Amino acid sequence: MISVNVYNRQGAEVGKVEIDPAEFGGEINRQLLHDVVVMHLANQRAGTHSTLRRGEVAGSTKKLFRQKGTGNARAGTRRTNKRRGGGTAKGPKPRDYEYHLPKKAVRAATRMAILSKLQDNEAVVIEDLNLTEAKTKQVAGLLKTLQLRGLTCLVGTAGIDQTFYRAARNIPTVKVLPTSDFNAYTILRQKRLLLTRAALEELRKGSPTKSETTAPAAGEATK
Repeated sequence: MISVNVYNRQGAEVGKVEIDPAEFGGEINRQLLHDVVVMHLANQRAGTHSTLRRGEVAGSTKKLFRQKGTGNARAGTRRTNKRRGGGTAKGPKPRDYEYHLPKKAVRAATRMAILSKLQDNEAVVIEDLNLTEAKTKQVAGLLKTLQLRGLTCLVGTAGIDQTFYRAARNIPTVKVLPTSDFNAYTILRQKRLLLTRAALEELRKGSPTKSETTAPAAGEATK
């Protein structure tokens, strides 16, 4: 069993939560986590790279000079990749890097990522995150109280909390997501995981996540 302390917004311990590792898969498959993270990174690639090949660069296709009798090395067109300004040989062209692993594997990797945070004492559980108003100062004070200031932190809520999201979006090290949008890449990318008690209970129920095949771009707003 994994014992996790529960804190209030003043930083005082108000209880403990006992978590059975079996609720999050029981053990961590490092190869599966690696494969899923690589998939998320590949799906974020734009694939807009492009180079000019021999048929696309400017220049005549005429042979520079005759084959024999000049005393020079044999030469063809100016567009060859051997010459400055020539085309690129087998250079990259626009392509789609997107691919998908089985949904069950992606879901399992998400739960393993959460389990890794719990086992490494990198997860913090708070009673609630209710704010009276969307003020960044309140979130910064909360992070300082929980000793999370200066660390990259993923904040998980049971549902969409617009007030807390608006208050935290000006802090570059903080990312706020509902637990339904969790994925292995987003969880592992942040140094700390901050969960509300309600969010933790939702994760323990084993509800499937929506973000199964693509990781949200950095700084993406929660809708």
